[in-house]
Amino acid sequence: MQQFPPERPPLSALQVLACGAAIVTLSMGIRHGFGLWLQPLSQTRDWPRETFAMAIAIQNLMWGVAGIFVGMVADRFGAFRVLVLGALVYALGLMGMAWASTPALLMLSAGVLVGVAQAGTTYAVIYGVIGRNIPANRRSWAMGVTASAGSFGQFLMVPIEGQLILSFGWQEALGMLGLMALLIAPLAWGLREPHLASNQASAPREQTIFQALSEALRYRSFQLLMAGYFVCGFQVVFIGVHMPSYLKDHGLAPQVASYALALIGLFNVFGTYLSGALGQKVEKRYILAAIYFSRSVVIALFIWAPLSPLSVYLFAGVMGLLWLSTVPATNATIAQIFGVAHLSMLSGFVFLSHQIGSFLGVWLGGLLYDRTGSYDLVWYIAIALGVFAGLVNLPVRESAIERRPHLAPSGA
Repeated sequence: MQQFPPERPPLSALQVLACGAAIVTLSMGIRHGFGLWLQPLSQTRDWPRETFAMAIAIQNLMWGVAGIFVGMVADRFGAFRVLVLGALVYALGLMGMAWASTPALLMLSAGVLVGVAQAGTTYAVIYGVIGRNIPANRRSWAMGVTASAGSFGQFLMVPIEGQLILSFGWQEALGMLGLMALLIAPLAWGLREPHLASNQASAPREQTIFQALSEALRYRSFQLLMAGYFVCGFQVVFIGVHMPSYLKDHGLAPQVASYALALIGLFNVFGTYLSGALGQKVEKRYILAAIYFSRSVVIALFIWAPLSPLSVYLFAGVMGLLWLSTVPATNATIAQIFGVAHLSMLSGFVFLSHQIGSFLGVWLGGLLYDRTGSYDLVWYIAIALGVFAGLVNLPVRESAIERRPHLAPSGA
């Protein structure tokens, strides 16, 4: 008779949240500052803005594509190995970005390598650990705490990155960030799940990866969540990467952009926590719809109002409340519908939609600016997409899917 190892207790909630939050703080904090490199790198290399925008667009797309496969590995063998490898690739990508002398090398380093690294060190992987170790009645809250850590990383890291560029130069600053990314590896030890590393002998599944993915892709509510997340990616990455240049084009000092991005991160600490906490009491589809509708209103007011440091900071604060607050609500809904056995993989697949939106947002920002000399058209696209996303989230059904053996799931 085959002997199975004794079932191991889950990791403690404190351990999961502390290590997971620290990892997301580093990974997302580094990522949120990339817009600060657009002008110095482009000017040094004498490249148009579209070149840098394309590299970051590829980064976002690779993050989404790799996230699916990274999620499969993390669901099967645990997050530890994925996180360690992700930290090493992150450092390599940042170093390569610093010394890339051709557009192709920039797209390989800042695009492909950093994108793959972000897939292995951010939400999909961490949320899989949360789903397996945090009870369902606290899961949305825990995801909100972790998303808040990513926001705190933006608040903490963006001013540091701006100061590193001013003090040491943009290339040296990227090298320093590469060393910081390596800190993810020792933090990953706290998320090691021995029962997953042992081929999951103590946790058999009722579905294969293919069955779980096929079920989700045919489920209408999953499709609607993907559509909304596409818009989220378009909006936040366009703003995060292009707003510093937008403000500089209008005569505002460079530090205004650094402070604005930091304010987005600070206020999103509260926004994501609130979203996660509300998700335990309010239907998450209403939370998501409210976030997307509110974004459209805030963007419209920002571009129509007279531009000043005060208007920028007000925009950053309010937008910060809405920034990553979609993350806990979306991922908690996926866990609620499909369970946690394949949560990292399914979250990675929804995140692919987010990253396709990110790709288009950052790339169109650079392309349309180079063609028209203005970001105005992209701002209006972002407003229209916010209304669309709010509408498509309203019909989402959050109840657990009813699985019938040998029968395809009914749509929702």
